[in-house]
Parts: sequence; structure tokens; C-alpha cells
Amino acid sequence: MKKRRVHVWITGRVHGVFFRAYTRDTARLAEVNGWVRNLPDGRVEAIFEGNDQNVESVVNWCREGSPMSRVDNVDVREEIYIGEFDNFRITY
Repeated sequence: MKKRRVHVWITGRVHGVFFRAYTRDTARLAEVNGWVRNLPDGRVEAIFEGNDQNVESVVNWCREGSPMSRVDNVDVREEIYIGEFDNFRITY
């Protein structure tokens, strides 16, 4: 199965609405590795690595977001898959 890595930035009401925790849980269920964090400018940033379809499903989830969030935009940039992660975590 094809491996994929994407770097994403999510804009909207994504701080203080458990967006990072839902992202972590969604990525783990999809067997996607990487990290997610809040940015000082109000966006959320994440890197997802894994099987192409699994990564795509997490990116699609980001477009919807957590129940209390409002996602205005998801900027997705493809990167070279390097397999540097062995789990998914919230980082600071």
C-alpha cells in the first residue's frame, strides 16, 4: 500500500474545542502517525504519515473538525514520506 505524508494547517475556531484531542484519537483509530499542535496565531498544525487512504480519511476529518469547532480552511501540503513517527501525539 502506498505511504503518504502531509503537513496541514487548520484555520477557524479550533482552539479550546478539543480539536487536538479529537485529531489524536481520529489519527490513532486510522493507524496514522505524526503530531498535532496549536499555533499562537489561532490555527492548528499537524503532520500525518501512514497509508494513503488512512491519511486521506484523517485529512477529511480535519475539514469537519470536533463537535464544537468551526473549520474555515484546511491547507494541505504533500511532503516526502520518511516514516519518522511510531505513534500519534499532541505536541506543544
